[in-house]
Amino acid sequence: MVSMAAVEMLTREDLDAMPDDGNRYELIEGEIVVSPSPRSRHQLAVTRLIVLLDAACPEHLRVSQAPFDVVLSEFDVVQPDVLVLDPEGLDERALNTPPLLAVEVLSPTTRRRDLTVKKRLYEQAGVAAYWVVDAETEGLALTAWELRDGRYEVVAAIAGDEEWTATVPFEVTVVPSRLVR
Repeated sequence: MVSMAAVEMLTREDLDAMPDDGNRYELIEGEIVVSPSPRSRHQLAVTRLIVLLDAACPEHLRVSQAPFDVVLSEFDVVQPDVLVLDPEGLDERALNTPPLLAVEVLSPTTRRRDLTVKKRLYEQAGVAAYWVVDAETEGLALTAWELRDGRYEVVAAIAGDEEWTATVPFEVTVVPSRLVR
């Protein structure tokens, strides 16, 4: 008979013990995940999204970006590339409530995780809207989901010069190609 050793799940406390060395550390399903520095196209899309969202953001909400911890559970502490949050959930270290919007800009090293595990975690945590920007696609592409009856439903899948107006968490119009111009 083969004995399976129990897999130790790491916690937020373990994540907090990681060195402040400039790497991006996340805790996903009890496992520490380190992401390399993003590419320039990724960062340009993040910057443009922050500016776009911030310009449309109501006064009572805030727009932020990674590196910034979002605590979804004891075993899940993520850093969305861009997020919209209610400042009531903030403390000095992290957002301790689900963001209203989480945005991940795909890169070769995060694509699979962002489209599967992180999407599931955001859905389970009750994040009202989740956007994924594919910066590797020429002209860029954006897929957006909204939480409906506890499940994500696709509300937009646009690319290049196509335009979409989000209503959650607030009204804002997005054109993917403009995120890298």
